[in-house]
Amino acid sequence: MDWLYNFPLKIAIDLESIDNAVKGFSVKYDGFFSIIKKGLSSFVSSINDVLNFIPWFVLIIFVVIVTWRISGKVRNGLLYGLMLLLIGAVGLWTLMIETLSIIIASVIIALLLGFPIGILASASDRFDRIIRPILDTMQTMPVFVYLIPAMMLFGLGKPPAVIATTVYAIVPMIRLTNHGIRQIDKEVVEASLAFGSTKMQSLIKVQIPQALPTIMTGVNQTLMMAMSMVVTTSMIGASGLGMEVLIAVNRVEMGRGLISGIAVVIIAIILDRITQGLIQSSEVGSDGE
Repeated sequence: MDWLYNFPLKIAIDLESIDNAVKGFSVKYDGFFSIIKKGLSSFVSSINDVLNFIPWFVLIIFVVIVTWRISGKVRNGLLYGLMLLLIGAVGLWTLMIETLSIIIASVIIALLLGFPIGILASASDRFDRIIRPILDTMQTMPVFVYLIPAMMLFGLGKPPAVIATTVYAIVPMIRLTNHGIRQIDKEVVEASLAFGSTKMQSLIKVQIPQALPTIMTGVNQTLMMAMSMVVTTSMIGASGLGMEVLIAVNRVEMGRGLISGIAVVIIAIILDRITQGLIQSSEVGSDGE
C-alpha cells in the first residue's frame, strides 16, 4: 500500500552536472564577467562617492523640500527630514549611503533595460506571448534563487548584489510599460499617424506621454522591489544596512537588528512617497495634454 502515499515514479536528475556546467561557463567566460564586475563596481562606487560628497544636511534639506512640494504639506517634509536625522543620529548614515548606492545603481539598470523591453512587448503580440511566461516565472521565483547564479558568475560583493536586485526588480517595469502603452486608445494613435507622424514620433510624442502614469507606477514598483532585496543581497556580501540586519540575526542582537530594520523602512517610505508624488504629477500632466 506504499504506492498510495509514496509517489511511485522517481526521475533521477543529475544536479551535479548542472552545477558543473555553470561553473565551467563562469570559468570559460571569466574575462567577460570580470569586465562586467569591474564596470558595476565602478558604477556603484561613483554613485556612492556622489552621495558622500553631498553634505548630510543638504541631503536632508533636499528631501524635506521635495516631499513638502509633492505632498503640499510642510509637516510631511519635516517628518521625513526628522526620519533621516534619526538614521544619522544612530550612526547609520554611512551604511544608508552604501545601501542607496546599490539600490540606485540597480534601479537605473532595471529602468534602462525594462523600459525598452516593455516597449517591444507592447509593439509585438508575439514577443509579448514569449516574454509573459518568463516574467511570470521571474516574479514567482523565490528571491534567494537569484543569489546563486549571481554569486557563481560574479563572486561576492556589490556587483552580484546589483545583478540579483536588477533581475528581481525589472519585472514590474516591463509589465507596466507594456500595459501602459497597450491601454492607450487606438484612435489616438491612428490619429497621430494620420496627421503624418511616423511610428517612432507617435511612440515618443503620443503613446509614452499618455502611458506615463502607468510607467511611473512601474518605476515605483521597481524601486520598492529593489528595496526588498536589501537584506537578501547582504548574504552575498553587499554592504550597508542589510549587512547590519544579517549580522544582528546571526548574533541574535535584537536592538541592532531593530534599528537597522527601521532605517531600511524609513528609506523605503521616503522613496515611495517621492515616486508616488511623481506618479500624481504625471497623471496631472497626462490629463492636461
